[in-house]
Amino acid sequence: MKRPLLSLLALCGSFAALGQQRPHYTQYVLNNFILNPALAGIENYADLKVSTRDQWVGLNGAPRTSYLTLHMPIGKKDYKSSATGFSTPGENPRGARYWESYEASEPHHGIGVVVLNDRTGNINRFTANFAYAYHIGLSPRLNLSAGVAAGVSRLGFDRAKATPEVAGDVALGDINTILNRIRPDLNAGLWLYSSDFFIGVSAQQVIPQKFVVADDARFSQGKLIPHLFGTAGYRFLLSDDINAIPSLMVKYVAGAPLPLQYDLNAKLQYRDLLWLGGGYRIRDGYSAMLGLNVGNTFNVSYAYDFTTTQLKTASRGTHEIMIGFLLGNRYGDTCPRNIW
Repeated sequence: MKRPLLSLLALCGSFAALGQQRPHYTQYVLNNFILNPALAGIENYADLKVSTRDQWVGLNGAPRTSYLTLHMPIGKKDYKSSATGFSTPGENPRGARYWESYEASEPHHGIGVVVLNDRTGNINRFTANFAYAYHIGLSPRLNLSAGVAAGVSRLGFDRAKATPEVAGDVALGDINTILNRIRPDLNAGLWLYSSDFFIGVSAQQVIPQKFVVADDARFSQGKLIPHLFGTAGYRFLLSDDINAIPSLMVKYVAGAPLPLQYDLNAKLQYRDLLWLGGGYRIRDGYSAMLGLNVGNTFNVSYAYDFTTTQLKTASRGTHEIMIGFLLGNRYGDTCPRNIW
């Protein structure tokens, strides 16, 4: 095996240390389902979201992530004329009445799917998972859900896009081939939520596995490593029209030089119509986001990240856009109530 290929595989293994085996998401607070399957079925309708993230624009081979998520409730019967159901004409569904009228949901199921494609350089990962969750009320105002997601990941190395030295390695076969390896994927999580806070823990890529691109290219650092996530947020009513939601995400990747990574975020929301926010990823950079709800049909949001690492001399920042659709929204919800 030639040294250039071994160096490339070592770089792929180092993505675990950079937290890149599982992509970053600036707007995770708008779609925690991408991190935690326990959110499947949390809303009163089918929640469809599509997103694209271009990280470190300007760098050749920089990460590009696209995903589609869809989840919906089964057996959810608490559709009622209250702050948890649909907005009462003339009232702000995020105002004081929301807190006064909030009730925990009746026990119900949730199902969902996640389809994700993440490319970094010559390495491409495609993942498709099916999720299931069960929601129960622990008290009149407190809910708990548990979820699991299972599927497959396809890891591919595109030899045609490799450097001439790597592309010429005979162990990789024909130069026009894309080498693929399919592996099982398993994720699990818990989600505790009420009208004014959420706390979640989840594990992704639960099954540790080696990443082997060629039969004789077994490299000890080229392996898939479990990722652990902790998320929490609290909603403050600044006025009857404006909410403030600070939140925190903690990621743990075993074996990384910085195994613990922290994201601090804050979001200001005007009614169910408009929101803006900002964040700080410790020892990495800053972010800003802006979003808009259009009726009770769809919403769109955009985020921009600026890195403070050495990459700032070459990168033009990171762009992330997300579009959400509220399908089967018979009860007039103008935006997600429990995902925030």
